[in-house]
Amino acid sequence: MDKNYPPREIEPRWQGFWEKQHTFKVSEESNQPKYYVLEMFPYPSGRIHMGHVRVYAIGDVIARFKRMRGYQVLHPMGWDAFGLPAENAAIKNKVPPAKWTDQNIAAMQDQMKALGLSFDWEREVATCKPEYYRWNQWLFIKMFERGLAYRKEATVNWCPDCATVLANEQVVEGLCWRCDSAVTQKALKQWFFRITDYAEELLSACDTLTGWPERVLTMQRNWIGKSQGVEVNFTLEDPSETLKIFTTRPDTLFGVSFMSIAAEHPLLPKIIAGRKEAPAVEAFVQNLLEQDLTVQTAVEQEKEGVFTGAYATNPLTGDKIPIWVANFVLMGYGTGIVMAVPAHDQRDFEFAQKYELPVKLVIQNETGDLALPLEAAHTDPTGTLVDSQQFSGLAPKSAQEKIMQYVEEKGLGKRETHYRLRDWGISRQRYWGTPIPMIYCENCGVVPVPESDLPIALPQDLPLGEGGNPLLKDENFLNTNCPKCNAPALRESDTMDTFVDSSWYFLRYASPKETEVPVNQGLANRWMPVDQYVGGIEHAVLHLLYARFFTKVVRDIGLINIDEPFSNLLTQGMVIKDGAKMSKSKGNVVDPNHLIQTYGADTARLFSLFAAPPEKDLEWSDDGVQGSFRFLQRVWRLVVAFAESQPALSSDPVDYSSTSTRVKNLRRLTHQTIKKVSSDIEEGYQFNTAIAALMSFYNGLSKDDADKAPSSAEALQHAAAFSQAINTLVILLSPFAPHLAESLWEILGKPASIMDVKWPDYDKSAILEESIEVVIQINGKVRHRFQAEAGTVDAVLQERALADPKTISWIDGKAIRKVFVIKGRLVNIVI
Repeated sequence: MDKNYPPREIEPRWQGFWEKQHTFKVSEESNQPKYYVLEMFPYPSGRIHMGHVRVYAIGDVIARFKRMRGYQVLHPMGWDAFGLPAENAAIKNKVPPAKWTDQNIAAMQDQMKALGLSFDWEREVATCKPEYYRWNQWLFIKMFERGLAYRKEATVNWCPDCATVLANEQVVEGLCWRCDSAVTQKALKQWFFRITDYAEELLSACDTLTGWPERVLTMQRNWIGKSQGVEVNFTLEDPSETLKIFTTRPDTLFGVSFMSIAAEHPLLPKIIAGRKEAPAVEAFVQNLLEQDLTVQTAVEQEKEGVFTGAYATNPLTGDKIPIWVANFVLMGYGTGIVMAVPAHDQRDFEFAQKYELPVKLVIQNETGDLALPLEAAHTDPTGTLVDSQQFSGLAPKSAQEKIMQYVEEKGLGKRETHYRLRDWGISRQRYWGTPIPMIYCENCGVVPVPESDLPIALPQDLPLGEGGNPLLKDENFLNTNCPKCNAPALRESDTMDTFVDSSWYFLRYASPKETEVPVNQGLANRWMPVDQYVGGIEHAVLHLLYARFFTKVVRDIGLINIDEPFSNLLTQGMVIKDGAKMSKSKGNVVDPNHLIQTYGADTARLFSLFAAPPEKDLEWSDDGVQGSFRFLQRVWRLVVAFAESQPALSSDPVDYSSTSTRVKNLRRLTHQTIKKVSSDIEEGYQFNTAIAALMSFYNGLSKDDADKAPSSAEALQHAAAFSQAINTLVILLSPFAPHLAESLWEILGKPASIMDVKWPDYDKSAILEESIEVVIQINGKVRHRFQAEAGTVDAVLQERALADPKTISWIDGKAIRKVFVIKGRLVNIVI
């Protein structure tokens, strides 16, 4: 028997065993409670990185632990396989995207299997396969039928390098999230999903997601951005035209001194028509359209504008209000027109100062000393209204309600609820994605593809890299017949945003072979929602919001009966090396394959789980990797040595009711470790502290040897307790280092795979320490006696001091002193 830990020998063996035995295949016929654990599926780049190792190790520990706890565990894996990276890589390497993607999937699957991950590979999905994306198309058609998918011309974010549209969420600080190119704006006809129809439900349901990090929920709430206020109609010089503004501060309506309109507002050309200001306005607008939305809305962006030469009338005051085009007003938010109150909004104040526009004070502070000219806007919503007609003298909050009521009574506007959330633009002008299943007919208009014709498959072997969307050049793909009138027609050439693929894949895992519908209702209701989802926080307002939206849509179609996809969410931290996130450009990447070849998969897993709590960033450490390997080596040697010399023990239960301190301490250590590791995994996924407890457990066992030939009752008890401790160490270590644990379990002569072993429960009686009497003497007289466990005297004394200060006062939580003075009285603690 090899006394040195041999990971390169044992790991492939057990991986083959699990695969041959279908160890992780999930049976639908089980009375066990279900547990669905899922890590966000990866884009198949061809190589896993340490971030993958960490996130999949986290999910795997949870899956293995729950399985040993008696759950029927669903733990699938698949591939988010469509998208620009594969298309660009295929162009660069002159390989069809499908072939490139398949090669990468095969390579990454081998790497994942080498990590010993407990995936049910029989449920594998790849979003680039027609058997998957046909259901993207099916869902699109159902959404079109329900009015949730529609086409319109819109100003969109355009990446010139990727030659495609980007959703707002895919623009990061003015740059494309994929290639970091500067994003511009472009007017195009696009397909949208009406996610705004679900805005209120998406927002209110955040309160039900008690298993999600508050940081993620805050990001989603802010992105949805609910605002309640009033919409007011300002009139142009032509009274038939109305400019609608929306404000959450109706108490400032009497202080409006100018208006700002979005550059792309459809009324702007009419407003400037025939005016001498038109050329300057048109040049300003063209410059804005070359920027992306996030640049315009950035707090640090200098606020700029141009006067249109036109005026609107404030319906509450009759004042003529100059209309400006401003770079901070967006057509996609509110009405695309904003009233400006410089005295009470800092952005408006700075704009007014820059362009020498009037400032009108309409809220006086509580001390009554505000006066023009102001040095900054007065934004505190306290004080009283001034110069606001019949509303003067009211507090701002009460004035808001009364002014909204007045606006509605006079027909000047109405109360409205607005959301920052915009409809999701899903059209992409690229090849490698799901074709949008729509047909354009001169007679019938826009017509969906019949469901019987699905999937509309991507044509293979198209020439790529010639600029634009190659589907536009493939007449065999484009030309078709109208399904209504049979006249010649054209297919839609845009493909879907790849976030559509990942918005429902977790549902498909419940029935990946289903051929009639995307989701088998009975199986989805069996497995959904996902009990534990694991992935990066960078997806907080992308994938996670879209997945919640799709879940509600699929529910309303009638395929599932749940409202939310993920009961619990764990967002793991990044892997850091040399103070920065690992990346090829920084030259600080650690290759997991090299790590596995050198130290073994169990070491890679153990280090990634031990170096930091899962939600924190993990700082790479070569010493930490070697330390993890040494720990596994020591455990191997301890268990092998025990197996070679373990005494023959009776299978009868051992009576520990009367035994020595040595045996009690050993059993206490064993059951305290069971309790600690179990609670650390189950109550917060504190894997690092669980592993630390296992290291302490090993240290305790390494200092205590089982009697090789027990003869006395005490020796027999100790040998049995030590044998139980060794078995427990291997079982508790198995979710973290499964290959090593399987081998050691076999070396110990156990008949079954350790994956079939029940997770141990701790014995409460074994972890109780002996009770002793504590006597409190004050000025030499016994004042109190009580019983306490030996290790808990400090806590008991503190608790009693808090309950009855006259009995004893506690000194700063420090260790108990046998003799000390409290308020001039000598106090003895006799233990």
